[in-house]
Amino acid sequence: QVQLVESGGGLVQAGGSLRLSCAASGLTFSGYAMGWFRQAPGKERAFVAAISWSGGSTNYAESVKSRFTISRDNAKNTMSLQMNSLKPEDTAVYYCAATRSGLPTISQLYAHWGQGTQVTVSS
Repeated sequence: QVQLVESGGGLVQAGGSLRLSCAASGLTFSGYAMGWFRQAPGKERAFVAAISWSGGSTNYAESVKSRFTISRDNAKNTMSLQMNSLKPEDTAVYYCAATRSGLPTISQLYAHWGQGTQVTVSS
């Protein structure tokens, strides 16, 4: 049974930083590209970032480029999202997801999902 468990969310002031983590089990972690999505209240789930199975390639939404950094540790079956210079519009539930389909930005191409972790950025 595949499990993806996010952690690290919380409340932070604008301009602050948070580091999200995703712990994976029940799958061959190094065989999957991984991604982060987020969903704000009343909005659709949106792509944030993705990283290839090796960590050698990454992809970011324009809105987070230069502020967020995605990384992974295949030895520990974990993925992280370092979020700096946070803005109130970054407030959302953040989900990690696993895919065998390259570095897609489309949520439907991700086969496995975590339950999400809340990030709230106050102004």
